[in-house]
Amino acid sequence: MARKAALHNLGCKVNAYETEAMQELLEEGGYEIVPFSERADVYVINTCSVTNMADRKSRQMLHRAKKKNPEAVIVAAGCYVQALVDGGGQDENIDIIIGNNKKKDLVRILEEYFAKEHTGQVQELIDIGHTHEYEELRLSRTAEHTRAYLKVQDGCNQFCTYCIIPYARGRVRSRKKQDVVAEVTELAGSGYREVVLTGIHLSSYGVDFADGEKENLLTLIQAVHAVEGIERIRLGSLEPGIITEEFAAALSKMPKVCPHFHLSLQSGCDATLKRMNRKYSSDEYYDKCRILRKYFVNPALTTDVIVGFPKETEEEFKISREFVDKVYFYETHIFKYSRRKGTKAAVMDGQVPEEVKTLRSNELLLLDQKRREEYESSWMGKKVEVLFEEVISRDGREYITGHTREYLRIAVPCEGKEQYNWTGQIKEIEIVDNSQFIH
Repeated sequence: MARKAALHNLGCKVNAYETEAMQELLEEGGYEIVPFSERADVYVINTCSVTNMADRKSRQMLHRAKKKNPEAVIVAAGCYVQALVDGGGQDENIDIIIGNNKKKDLVRILEEYFAKEHTGQVQELIDIGHTHEYEELRLSRTAEHTRAYLKVQDGCNQFCTYCIIPYARGRVRSRKKQDVVAEVTELAGSGYREVVLTGIHLSSYGVDFADGEKENLLTLIQAVHAVEGIERIRLGSLEPGIITEEFAAALSKMPKVCPHFHLSLQSGCDATLKRMNRKYSSDEYYDKCRILRKYFVNPALTTDVIVGFPKETEEEFKISREFVDKVYFYETHIFKYSRRKGTKAAVMDGQVPEEVKTLRSNELLLLDQKRREEYESSWMGKKVEVLFEEVISRDGREYITGHTREYLRIAVPCEGKEQYNWTGQIKEIEIVDNSQFIH
């Protein structure tokens, strides 16, 4: 009888991609995949360590898995265990630790574990900061039926003072262009209409390649754009520095590229940006937004902002808030600064009290809600292309929902059999009411 395996993902889209790839590996290895809520022989938790809360959630899921079946093999994979000094060796709930760049070996590690009837913990960790190998994982399908997230890059060389990820993910490593195109081609053949290119530091794609095989994010996008069957290309989080007149102009000439750009900001105050080791000023950032709006009509610009960074005064927060207001983002993801042991910011003077962070976060959340509603209203009376994905129940009625090229989520009532068949299709819809937007 096949062993049962359950997986749970925590964290970013890169983690989500890796979790689905590990599931495919388990299926190919003869395992029966069951929901995480069910009793299984193996539980795989792909952990996250981007914040203290992510660490806590990782520990909670590991403990929950062991509680579901004390006899099960608990596998802790990814950033949380990679970043720990002892790799999680002191956690008695963990049977197998698999660090980053070792997830591809999951089935082999499990087979060896069962063959040797281990009674102690097994660790598979490498010195992630000194590897140049891109870990090859691939997908033939994803949990979403119309959109596929594709990991094309790993690692980060930036070392922002608040961030643990360079220590958990290592230096920049890029996937070969031909391997990305091969996977996109396979996904297109399976019926996927949209791909989202993701990475830990996507803008750095190709910087690690030898001179003879130089590629960059733009040449990768151009190669994916040529794949038949794919109708939309969406980009993961970008650094402001990659946005130039030439880059934006080239993107605007590729009709499959979606006008939805997530540009990491973190703060609109130059003094705070400097303490964060972000490599741009607020004026430079604003110019990047101007460039994108020059080449794309009403693009959706989204961002991340950290409040309560060490030494952030009320005046600095006010400057940051006013800058966010000025840029006019469609959506702003707000994070309260989380102290990460092992980072420079963790030992900085001037740590901001939690209650102050909460007040600042709430203020930006109100601004975010206002700007989101205003951006949605800007589409009133206009026709948009929607890639429909699923049917949902809402207020006692059924709707088919999907996303525009700008990633606005739209709902259309299922008034007959026709709408139920729209899944996977792109339809032109006129926006006539705010109720068509769902969040």
